[in-house]
Amino acid sequence: MKRFARTVLGDIKGEEMGFTYPHEHLHAVPPPCQKDRDLELSSYENSVQELLNFKEVGGRTLVEASTLDYGRDLNILKRMAQETGVHIIATTGFNKHIYYPAWVAEKSMEEIADMLAKDVMEGGDGSDARAGFIKIGTYYNMIHPLEKKTTIAAATAQKACKAPIWGHTEAGTMGMEVLDILENEGVDLTTVALGHLDRNPDEYYLLKLADRGIYIQFDGPGKVKYHPDSTRVALIRSLIGHGYGRQLLISGDMGRASYLEAYGGGPGFRFIKTKFIARLLDEGISQQDIDTIFIENPKRWLAVF
Repeated sequence: MKRFARTVLGDIKGEEMGFTYPHEHLHAVPPPCQKDRDLELSSYENSVQELLNFKEVGGRTLVEASTLDYGRDLNILKRMAQETGVHIIATTGFNKHIYYPAWVAEKSMEEIADMLAKDVMEGGDGSDARAGFIKIGTYYNMIHPLEKKTTIAAATAQKACKAPIWGHTEAGTMGMEVLDILENEGVDLTTVALGHLDRNPDEYYLLKLADRGIYIQFDGPGKVKYHPDSTRVALIRSLIGHGYGRQLLISGDMGRASYLEAYGGGPGFRFIKTKFIARLLDEGISQQDIDTIFIENPKRWLAVF
C-alpha cells in the first residue's frame, strides 16, 4: 500500500520525499516574552534563499517545526514551497509552556485536540495548507502541567488524524517521562520522534529511549557551543552498532538567524549535506546508513497518510 507524506502543497508519495531534513525552521516568530530575537526568522527573502541553498545541494524535503505558539504561518510556507519546489512539511502543536498563549490554559484538552486534528485534516491559518505532524514540548528537567495537557491533546488528536508526533525536549531531558504520558494515552511509540537528544549525550539514556521504539533525533551538527561533532559521531556509531540505525533522524534545527547563511550567519542548511555527512563517511559510517538516516527513516516516520 502506498503511503503519503502531507506537505503544505498536498500529499506526496513517500518515495518523492528524497533527502530530508526532519527538523528546521523557515518562518519563526517567538512571542514577545522571548527577548532573544535571534530566534526570529521573519525575512521571507532570506528564508527562501536558505531553502534554495538546501535544494542546491540535493535537498528535497524540509520539515518546518515552527508551532502555533512560535509564529507558524501556513500561508507563508505554502508560498515558499511553490516558489522553490522544495517539499515543506509543516507542524501543528506547541513548543514549551513559556511560549503558550493564554488560550491554552483556557480551552479544554478536547478543544485543543480538535484544533490540532483539524490542522492536519483540513488546514490552518486560514489556508488550505495542512500540517503533516504534531509537535509537543517539555521543559528542562520537568513537565509543566500545561505541557502535559497539550501532550495528552496531541495523543487524542493523533487518534483522529493519524499524524506522527515530534517532541521538543529541553536539553534532551524528560524523554522517558513524556513517552510514559504518550504510551499511557495509547500512542504507538514507533510513531514518535524526540528531538534535541544530542544535547544530552548520555549513551545509556539514548539506548534506553531507542529501546522503546521511538525515533532518536540529533539536530546539533555544527553547533560546537553545545558539543563537538566528535561526540555526535560517536553516539551515531553507537546507535547504529546497537541496531538502532533505522530509528535515527538527523537535522540541523537552524532556528536562529545567526545559524543561517542567508541571514548572514552559519553553518546554514548546506552544512550537514556537504560537511557533516562527509565526516560520517570518513569515520566509517556507510553510505547505506546515510541513506537510511536521511531518506528511509524520515519517509517511514512521516509518510503515514
